[in-house]
Amino acid sequence: STPIKSSAASDVYKRQYHKITAEEAKERLDANSDAVIVDVRTPGEHAAERIEGSINVPNESIGDEQPVLLPDLDAEILVHCRTGVRSRQAAEKLVALGYTNVYDFGGIVDWPYGTVTGE
Repeated sequence: STPIKSSAASDVYKRQYHKITAEEAKERLDANSDAVIVDVRTPGEHAAERIEGSINVPNESIGDEQPVLLPDLDAEILVHCRTGVRSRQAAEKLVALGYTNVYDFGGIVDWPYGTVTGE
């Protein structure tokens, strides 16, 4: 018997990231406590101001290998940077590495909710 393949459309959908708003990202966080906020700015930017609970995986550090801080390829990953340029690049790289649930919500400059500062 021939194995059943998923439709090509759903495969393509899984191999791309999804652009969402900060509001949609907040809704996803509130609905899914396992969602991961990934800040792809530099460690200095992350330390100066960040979304509480976010992890720092600098865009420049994402290469050919899965980031150690992101062990689950199927985790819901919400990516942001300062203005949205690096988050798009990082989201594309994460999808290319095999992550299936990547959402880019742009920059922290557009995040209307609270942030924290300091180490």
